Amino acid sequence: MRFFIYSRKSVYTGKGESIENQIEMCRRYIREKFPGAADGDMEIYEDEGFSARNTDRPQFQQMLRDIRARKPDFVVCYRLDRISRSVSDFSALIEELNDRDICFVCIREEFDTSKPMGKAMMYIASVFAQLERETIAERVRDNMLMLARTGRWLGGTTPMGYTSEKVREIVIDGKVKTSCRLKDNAEELRVVDTIFEKFLELRSVSGVSRYLIRQGVKSRSGTDYSLPGIKEILQNPVYCTADRDALDYFSARGSDVCFDERECSGEFGLLAYNKRDYKKKHAPRQTMDKWIIAIGKHRGRVSGKKWAAVQNIIEDNIPTGKKPAKMHNDYSLLSGLIWCDRCGRRMFAKRRWGTDTDDVRFDYICSGKLRGGTASCCCRNLNGRQADALVCEALMQYTDEDPGIYPLLEKLRREIQGQAREEPLEQVEARMRACSAEMDRLVSSLAQGELTPAFVRRVNIRVGELDRELSELSRTREALREEADCPDRQAQSNTLAESLSSLKDGFHLLSIHEKRVLIKLLVKQIRWDGENLHLFTDG
Repeated sequence: MRFFIYSRKSVYTGKGESIENQIEMCRRYIREKFPGAADGDMEIYEDEGFSARNTDRPQFQQMLRDIRARKPDFVVCYRLDRISRSVSDFSALIEELNDRDICFVCIREEFDTSKPMGKAMMYIASVFAQLERETIAERVRDNMLMLARTGRWLGGTTPMGYTSEKVREIVIDGKVKTSCRLKDNAEELRVVDTIFEKFLELRSVSGVSRYLIRQGVKSRSGTDYSLPGIKEILQNPVYCTADRDALDYFSARGSDVCFDERECSGEFGLLAYNKRDYKKKHAPRQTMDKWIIAIGKHRGRVSGKKWAAVQNIIEDNIPTGKKPAKMHNDYSLLSGLIWCDRCGRRMFAKRRWGTDTDDVRFDYICSGKLRGGTASCCCRNLNGRQADALVCEALMQYTDEDPGIYPLLEKLRREIQGQAREEPLEQVEARMRACSAEMDRLVSSLAQGELTPAFVRRVNIRVGELDRELSELSRTREALREEADCPDRQAQSNTLAESLSSLKDGFHLLSIHEKRVLIKLLVKQIRWDGENLHLFTDG
């Protein structure tokens, strides 16, 4: 008989049910139940540092491949949750084993799928294993929402204008409870007031940005305020006072408002929770009907009426379906690749007004100049079409003068064909393993003796963050797998790879996106000093 023994542990420790202990107990069980079995009949698969949340574990996947290649008689594990805590994953494994007439044995729970009762009990146990995982996640979410309703600051990067301070309170039986609240930072709050006032005057985030640059106002990091940073300040309810106008505004939008009209003193500011969806990439802002709005312990800066007016202006400025916002243009090759030699900022393409779609004319303009005008940077604009043509011509000449470019291109061709598909997927899977391992360590820590409420709160918040990240990573992984198998994607990669090895003949076949990729691979740096364009190549 042939036996496959699988063992798993979430963290690298030598305590408790270690990998070695699990394997030894499985071996002992096999020798007792099958006296003729020898060590040579047992193959060992060990996964240490991997969660049972899913089956993306190297040795588990290797065991599945071996099961299909050379059928064992038994798959043996120490405990059911060593295999999986997911009913769907566990059911898929058992179905495959049944189809191949392979028995599954769990020695701790004494389940044996070669018997009908053992098979039924194993499915029931797997349901409870998944229930345990989902209960932990639900408890984390419930705790976060309950704490949110108290109006306390739950941690993280403090908003502009505030710092975090700890507050100690004596509760029942003399016990001391510690919580955090926001504390005013007068200097930063003056900037916040200016941003709101100027936005209501100019009705433009870019206009506010230019004003701050001209006034020399810097952010916490000592740099100019970014456009997203200014917009984040304007949309943050932390600056809005808890008054009747604020109550009406959020109630009308379906937010979960944790106060009523009697508490609208107009003195304290608001705190908003559940503003972002961490299950999605880049954690985008959720609609207001999913927000939880509570009164904080800090003072508000902007009346509810004024804050609502700011939100209405921002909504009016959002591009409509007739004029969608474009993240990348489809006419320039060097946007973001050229650096201004005067101020050290990037230069971006800006289309000239009045040009038709068939003959697009544009310039590369310093980003500092775009935001702050000539007061920020006085570097001359660069004609876009001429710059693109000069760079392409220089690269073609470079290939004629330097024969060493072709080994480089051949190397780049192999990288595009090989790495473009594998590296992102490998990075996502590596991050998923790290998140699962950290989550298991945190959950295990909750069972270690007496814990303070603050520690439990932090663990719960972190587990919730990891759970949301894992969900998003799982979706990203599936998208990458589909993209890797997509014929159009493969054809695009082949076209670019072939053109790299015959650059001059194939350059005109490339799309504008592929030309950008090629330029990034060959060019180390491009600088414009207002008079001359300097091109620095690799190789």
